Amino acid sequence: MTKAKAASAPSRRSVLKTASVLAAGVAAPAVYSVRSAYADYPDRPVKVVVANTPGGPSDIVGRIVTAALQQSTGKTFIIDNRGGAGGNIGMEYVSHADPDGYTILLCTNAISINYSLYNSLPFDPKKDFVPISELASSPDDFLVKSDSPAKTLKDFVGLARANPDKFNASVPPIGTAPQLMLSLLKIRENLPNLAEVVFKGGGDAVEALLAGTVEMCAGALAPSIPHIKAGTLRCLAISSDTPWPDLPDVPTTDQAGYKDFLFATDCALVAPAKTPPAAVKWLETETVKVLSTPEMKDKLFQNGFLVRPKGADAAWARIAHEMDMYKQIIDQAGVKKL
Repeated sequence: MTKAKAASAPSRRSVLKTASVLAAGVAAPAVYSVRSAYADYPDRPVKVVVANTPGGPSDIVGRIVTAALQQSTGKTFIIDNRGGAGGNIGMEYVSHADPDGYTILLCTNAISINYSLYNSLPFDPKKDFVPISELASSPDDFLVKSDSPAKTLKDFVGLARANPDKFNASVPPIGTAPQLMLSLLKIRENLPNLAEVVFKGGGDAVEALLAGTVEMCAGALAPSIPHIKAGTLRCLAISSDTPWPDLPDVPTTDQAGYKDFLFATDCALVAPAKTPPAAVKWLETETVKVLSTPEMKDKLFQNGFLVRPKGADAAWARIAHEMDMYKQIIDQAGVKKL
């Protein structure tokens, strides 16, 4: 009887084999369901959060790129403007969004700048996002109205120094590249009384100049280029190492007498950390594809941007590099941390 029981009892090897088969049977449907869930991604609208107000440089890029993606893929993309707090409102929103591929962020240099500018952030730029792709870059610029007595940037500095209480300048949110550019100019030229009038976005800063609220605007080229070409605004200098092809008479900051004075508004797409790699890869592939077309390059150029059809690795390499670069600029300019 004892021998019969021993013979009929399952061996340890057979138990393990049976367990492994059962485990495989359970695991396989789980893996299959994850793959199936993203086989048709995206099957509903993808929300692209722009952490600035409408009309600014990142908003311009966002609307051009999402329109191209819709046309190319047949899928739906929606711009959601969430400006304020130097871009932190929009970035925080996306960092805490469901990582399902349906909420992504169009970020600017603010993602790198704010890492050093703020004493604390409600998100971690290094841990809470994964890169999708680069988009485009626009040099920053110094603008005045066309009837301003300032014909050059040095002219404006002279006027502001002689009349410290009568001159101010509009800028996008604190910590943006244009705002840091103006802060550095004030330090180099000893203009502590040149007031900075801060707006929620670059488009708002340009509008303030057009309305005569301020005497100068430090911003990105993108929202200002239509007004420069129309003759309503005069560009005193662009912060680029080469002249802008469409504006041959506008000097670079180097030509205007300011060496090593290069600032730009760069745009990239990122997603919340833990977004499924399949969704990130689809977004990267489709975005780089539309950016690589001659039509997209021309459209972005006409709006003041140079296209950057580069994928996730290049996007994150630039963002990480700029975290160190802007920390040095913030320290050099003596910008007070927020």
